[in-house]
This record gives sequence, structure tokens and C-alpha cells, in this order.
Amino acid sequence: MMNRLILHLDMDAFFAAVELLRHPELRGRPVIVGGSGDPMQRGVVSTASYEARKFGIHSAMPLRTAFHLCPQAAFLPVDYRTYEKESKKIKALLREFSSRIENMGIDEAFLDISYRRQPPEELARAIKARIHKETGLTCSIGIAPNKLLAKLASDMDKPDGLTLLNEKDVPSRVWPLPVRKLWGVGPKTEERLRAMGVTTIGDLARLPLATLVARLGRAHGAWLHQAARGIDNSPLVTFREPKSLSRETTFQRDIKNPALLVEVLTRLVGEAVARLKKQGYRCRTVTVKLRYADFETHQHAATLDRTTADPETIRRTARRCLARFPLEKRVRLIGVRLSGLTRRMSDLP
Repeated sequence: MMNRLILHLDMDAFFAAVELLRHPELRGRPVIVGGSGDPMQRGVVSTASYEARKFGIHSAMPLRTAFHLCPQAAFLPVDYRTYEKESKKIKALLREFSSRIENMGIDEAFLDISYRRQPPEELARAIKARIHKETGLTCSIGIAPNKLLAKLASDMDKPDGLTLLNEKDVPSRVWPLPVRKLWGVGPKTEERLRAMGVTTIGDLARLPLATLVARLGRAHGAWLHQAARGIDNSPLVTFREPKSLSRETTFQRDIKNPALLVEVLTRLVGEAVARLKKQGYRCRTVTVKLRYADFETHQHAATLDRTTADPETIRRTARRCLARFPLEKRVRLIGVRLSGLTRRMSDLP
């Protein structure tokens, strides 16, 4: 049986790197991409250059916090359309190296290279050189027998890194890493594990399965028990149906104007339905989300009798959901999600 070999490619500080192609005068300076590019307005960091990360700046951090940490940084607005264009170039290029690709978002992907006769390091260097030649961008690549280890490997030598990992490397190279590096460990799980005395992946690997299942549940506990040992049998998913489509916006100033909320919700629904129809889907459930000024967040949903892509039906349903909210507090964010998606051949774009 052929040994499995998975390559994980992760673009380096992707949004910031694309911006530096357009603004070469900013090279060497901390660059932060997020929101409208104005750190005095509401918004979060989408990407920070490696120079900015040295100041403790990371994705999802409020722009104002980033400004306080690094006021000398260059703040730029998000230009998702341009980033998506560059991403499509890169993904098309990757298909020249493998037909078995799992798209993991705008800036990363898994490739199954098990069937390639070319040595993996040589193949990875060819991919890196081709991407740099075609786009001027760098990426980091991890190669391992499974997706979990390949993803860990790609993060070990950033930026512009190339790392190979095998199962035998797990005790020496994986176990010393912070437990947060592991797939399936978010902030809440990290906090719960820390309370159990777990700070590294090695600490996690030493816990009995029964302890993890008792504290974190059967499925999550079993996954973490396997993952801490570098075990992952998950396949590459070359096509994934979306579970939902959503749009949301954060107001620069908290509002309590019902008419304005309806107006913004109507615009968001229009944008979500346009995506829905473009991708050939219909939805069954409409959910409206409000986040208040105190960050308390609530949702109301309505499920239709049948799936639809009719803009007016979805718009009316979203407005009914909005009407169920008591507007006793000012609103910080409003969003809409369309779920229960189905695709019909006649709906394909």
C-alpha cells in the first residue's frame, strides 16, 4: 500500500503581502490590514505583517488595540476582491502539481502528493518557486503523512519555510509546542486544558483517554487524545458543500434607530441572496443576529416551508426575525445567515 503524503501550503501574511506588492515603500515597516484602514474606527485586524507581529499584534485584535501597541504601523483597508483574485491564481497553479486538493480558505490548501514520484522536498521547492515567480508572494509548506502534522509543519518555519514531519518526530518536535497549536484547541479548550495542568501538546499526550473524555466529551476528548500523538486519518475533502452563507456589518457608532436597522439588514440580505443565487443554492432557514453595545449577542431564526432563492421572500423573513428583537439597547452589529442550503441542477450557475 502506498504511503500517504500530504502537503499543506500556507501563504505568508497573505493580505499584508499582497498590499506590499502595491506599496513597496512600506517594506520593512509594520503593516496592519483591517477594516477601513482607520485604527480610530471600529474594526479588527485581518492580517499583520511579521514586523507588526513582533509587537504582539494578531488577527481578530481590535484595530484600536493594535494602534496602541504599534502606533508607527501602516494601517491599510481590506481589499478582499484583490486578495481573492490572487488566491485564484495560486489555487489554479497548485492544480498543476496535484489534482487532489482540499481548499482551506483564501490563503491555504492541502495537496495529496502520495502518487508523485518526485521527492517531496523537490516538489515543494518547485511550488514555492512557481508561486513567487507568478505572484511575487512567498508561502510556507509542511509535508507529513497526514493533514494534522502537515498543518503543524507549515507553521514551524515561517515565513517562506519548508518543513517535513514524520510520526517518529512527534515526541521531539511536536510535543514541546504549545497546546493551542493543535487543531481542535481554541481559546475555551485551551483554558480548560490549562486548568488541568496542560500547556504543551506533550502534556496533553500524557493524559489518559478516560480523563479527556470525562472532561471534554467523547468526540472532542477522543480527537485530542489521537491528535496529541500525531494520529489523523481524515481524508482530503476535494469538494465541500457550504452549510450557510452570511453577511454582517459593525456600525462605527452604536445605533438604536429601527428604520436604519431595517435598511442595513435589507442591504445585507441582498448581498447574501446574490451570492446564494450565483452559487446555485436555495436556503431553508433565515437567521438574523444582533450584537448590542455591551457585546451581548442574540439571534432569531425562521425556517421556511420550502427552500427558496427568492429575494423578496428572504427579505420579508429576515425583517420578521428582526421584529422579534426588543430594541431596548443600542446595537453594535447586525448580520444575516442563510442556511439549510440545497442545490438543484437547474440552479447551477
